[in-house]
Amino acid sequence: MANSEPDDVRFRAPAVGRNRDPILEVLRDVLPRSGTVLELASGSGEHIIHFAEDMPDLTWLPSDIDPEALGSIKAWRAHSGLSNIHLPISLDVTSDEWKLPDDTGDLIGVLAINLIHIAPWGACEGLIRGSASRLSANGILYLYGPFKRSGRHTAASNQSFDEMLRRHDPEWGVRDLDSVIEYAGHYGLNLDQVVEMPSNNLSVILRQP
Repeated sequence: MANSEPDDVRFRAPAVGRNRDPILEVLRDVLPRSGTVLELASGSGEHIIHFAEDMPDLTWLPSDIDPEALGSIKAWRAHSGLSNIHLPISLDVTSDEWKLPDDTGDLIGVLAINLIHIAPWGACEGLIRGSASRLSANGILYLYGPFKRSGRHTAASNQSFDEMLRRHDPEWGVRDLDSVIEYAGHYGLNLDQVVEMPSNNLSVILRQP
């Protein structure tokens, strides 16, 4: 991610421009029509601005653990002028209890875009546990990124990416979809659908009963 000008604290992530519209198409179909959507590891903040602009009837709650990312999100929020976006919160997905604003309301969606492969497996466990404890009935946990299927990579590029991630940190890496679904099932989140996305990525929708 990079800033456009020295005094501009807004980060710009090139990948957002490539994947935000395909992700938005899926979210339009799977999100309930009212309530609050929490985004984990919002990064630059560009995704949630794009989604909030397109779906103004929903309330959007960005979060991150990195102070610079939180600064970028705040700046994008101010620049957008949108009234349906909360101020970003600092949130560690591995925390035993997620502390959300008192006025969060019904949490009908949790988004984790390009998160679980650039974090230890414990982060995936944490986001599933936290989502299961906070999502309202029929709410969704939405995961986006590359996945293995039945223990195998779906493309050579994903395998190369996985190897690069593990060289950077042995605890990182492309996750096996079956393992994610199995762990989610232990906490009552059921697989709703898997959507093929551009560049060998998947949208995975897990739903609260």
